[in-house]
Amino acid sequence: MRLIKSLMVTIGVVLAGCGVSETATVAATAGAAKAKEAEQAKNMPAQVQGKLDEAAKQADQKRESAEAR
Repeated sequence: MRLIKSLMVTIGVVLAGCGVSETATVAATAGAAKAKEAEQAKNMPAQVQGKLDEAAKQADQKRESAEAR
């Protein structure tokens, strides 16, 4: 009886360990994805400013071209 009880407890611990490692893997993957999103969000203002600068430059060129006619 003790042997069966110990075996059941051991099997339960092993199975629980598998779930814990899977949960840890999922959490690590989700954490890496969130870190990547945060890095991209940090770079967003510079990208937007670059696009705004380029649009302003193109508008200036069109205005100068129109004034030259």
